[in-house]
Amino acid sequence: MNPLRERYGKEIDGVLAKYPADQSRAAVMPLLYIAQREHGYVTREQLGQIGEIIGVSATDVASIVGFYTLYHDHEGGKYRIQVCNDLPCALRGADQYLDKVCEHLDVQPGGTTADGVVTVEAVMCLAACDKAPMFQVQSYDGIAYHENQSVESTLKLVEGWRKEAQ
Repeated sequence: MNPLRERYGKEIDGVLAKYPADQSRAAVMPLLYIAQREHGYVTREQLGQIGEIIGVSATDVASIVGFYTLYHDHEGGKYRIQVCNDLPCALRGADQYLDKVCEHLDVQPGGTTADGVVTVEAVMCLAACDKAPMFQVQSYDGIAYHENQSVESTLKLVEGWRKEAQ
């Protein structure tokens, strides 16, 4: 039996019911969301289990995880700060902002703080170029967007998250 289906069978069936039977692969993103809630990332085993449910390979499922910034294939902090640093945002200082935030948190982009609370990542296009530097933060509570950020305002948020995590 498929462990993901065993744990979330009713929810998975509800997702699959939204798609024609011959188009079940279209359910990949909601199924990834279900799997990711468990650990904050999708495990290799879960990639295969999702593939089994929708009739595609684990590699096909992994390609979706690799493309979208909302899915993760590795463990990270409780909070994932994803800084947009595409060209328009870079012109508004996003690269320097990302470097300074990482420096203050003692991580490299893609890294997690020693306390395990924050992972800082660079991503492309969060659709707020005119409000850069900006980031989206993913946590177990959902997604929030923070625009027109400074290093100081971001570090203040991080301190609040660290207090909550204790």
